[in-house]
Amino acid sequence: MNSNAYVKSNGADIAPVAIPPLSEQQQQRLGEMFRLLGEPSRLRILLACQETPRCVCDIAQESGLSPSLVSQHLRLLRAGNLVACERDGKHVFYRVADRHVFQMLSVMAEHANHEWREPLEELE
Repeated sequence: MNSNAYVKSNGADIAPVAIPPLSEQQQQRLGEMFRLLGEPSRLRILLACQETPRCVCDIAQESGLSPSLVSQHLRLLRAGNLVACERDGKHVFYRVADRHVFQMLSVMAEHANHEWREPLEELE
């Protein structure tokens, strides 16, 4: 696709966003982020933290996971720079790391709501 190409989306032309070239290390980091998000429980945890900082007990209650499992997943999400934490006395609150993660979640959630041309099972 050349730089002047446009993509059709629901009948509207949208300019594609150019993805800058990535080094091998950046590609590995990006792949790791997607791997982390590929686990539904971690994705639920990240979505629970998107609007306001949340403590482990609130995330556990909303996600239906045990607090210890939520803590384990949050450790991985922090290591992947997908969540950040803020300490308030004895309490630790987790939030989406930055606007890039928030935007990515928003765009991918919008994409997931599109009608699929073929069932996902056929893609495997």
